Amino acid sequence: MHQTSYRTAKVDGIKLFYREAGVVGSPKILLLHGFPTSSHMFRDLIPLLTDHFHLVAPDLPGFGRSDNPKANTFDSIAETIERFTEIIGFDSFAAYVFDYGAPTGFRLAMRHPERITALISQNGNAYLEGLSDGWGPLRAYWEDPSPANRVALQTLLTRETTYWQYTHGVPDPAAVSPDGYALDEYYLNRPGAADVQLDLFGDYKNNVALYPAFQAYFREAQPRLLAIWGRNDPFFLPAGAEAYRRDLQNADVRLLDTGHFALETHAFEVADAIREFLGVSVAAGPAR
Repeated sequence: MHQTSYRTAKVDGIKLFYREAGVVGSPKILLLHGFPTSSHMFRDLIPLLTDHFHLVAPDLPGFGRSDNPKANTFDSIAETIERFTEIIGFDSFAAYVFDYGAPTGFRLAMRHPERITALISQNGNAYLEGLSDGWGPLRAYWEDPSPANRVALQTLLTRETTYWQYTHGVPDPAAVSPDGYALDEYYLNRPGAADVQLDLFGDYKNNVALYPAFQAYFREAQPRLLAIWGRNDPFFLPAGAEAYRRDLQNADVRLLDTGHFALETHAFEVADAIREFLGVSVAAGPAR
């Protein structure tokens, strides 16, 4: 296994923190996390893939150790990540997209389909049927961005909610390390972090509005896609994973018996699936 390096890059005045591992010259994978986490969520997956891939996992603007975005929108975040890939020389790569990483990565793919060698969607949604009833409070804010509806969303930033996100749908919550949700809580308490997240909650409606465009990209470009999903996700339903088959003729869909943060419990299974999907022998992976 190859050591992970911890780096920063300046992207149009914004400092981005990122993790990098593997061998330069190997097939590239860009790992994009979601809410409320950071590149830390890939801490178990990265060492399982370094023998065969060159991996980079940035903290998205407004998350982890990265600076806040220039504007608290997904368009702005995607523009920064696009420039980041150009700065570090990621000119052709597979994109692993999770949660917020999906609308970020899909924007990159639509703009530059020639750069995308494959998509790996781990609970990264692009279909209306993938949205659960848990989106009710956010939909209310989209329809009426009143101060009262904004304040109501602050419950999504609490310690209790973060813990629940990590453990809901996990057969054995004791299998979930506290490191992830404890670190997320720390970053959510940074000055200004709450406003960034509340703004992004409101802007998420623009991701949903882009679903037809994402789907048109899938149909036209036919990227190779692995959808590997925690079937007990309270936010993104398995129907969202299955829906990829509608637009992608060879979509590989796999469901795992876990929740939203599948890597907390199934990193080995996800790594095996990625190696198989990208054409590397599963037997070549590190021993458990």
